[in-house]
Amino acid sequence: MSTHPWNILILCTGNSARSILAEALFNALGSGRVRAFSAGSRPVGRVNPHALELLEAQGLDTAGLRSKSWDEFAGPEAPPLDLVVTVCGNAAGESCPVWPGVPLTAHWGVDDPAATSGDAAVIRADFMKAYSLLAERILMFLSLSFEDMGADELRRHMAEIGRAGAAAAMPDMLLMDDADAPG
Repeated sequence: MSTHPWNILILCTGNSARSILAEALFNALGSGRVRAFSAGSRPVGRVNPHALELLEAQGLDTAGLRSKSWDEFAGPEAPPLDLVVTVCGNAAGESCPVWPGVPLTAHWGVDDPAATSGDAAVIRADFMKAYSLLAERILMFLSLSFEDMGADELRRHMAEIGRAGAAAAMPDMLLMDDADAPG
């Protein structure tokens, strides 16, 4: 069993919303088992204010969150990484960073709420959808005894987690009672 927290890097393109949400969630929920960081392949240089607003509303610490380049994690002074998770959306047509040289990687695609346009309620709803999906996946990961797993077993679990999330992606579908369900 590992005696140190796992260092997890969450990557996306702009490092302003999804990866920031995941960093805060991993650090809040990880109970010392993980230490999360986030970065982007083309960081925008600031954290999206809707992400900060949501994290604060959920009672999560936002101190120290900043938009930064993945280059910070490639140098000799960077923390050794145990896991790299990309959160770029599959359908968004964005480029997703590739992290060479790390033995364990996973892709947990999440649509980018920072790309949402519309009124404040629509934007907040998309941020909450991304937050909920990330929280669901992070809790699934943290429920594993990942410290004791071999790489192949953990890769399999990470792929399953990356496919999970229909509940968070379609909350309205899950509100009906069993009596209301068709069939």
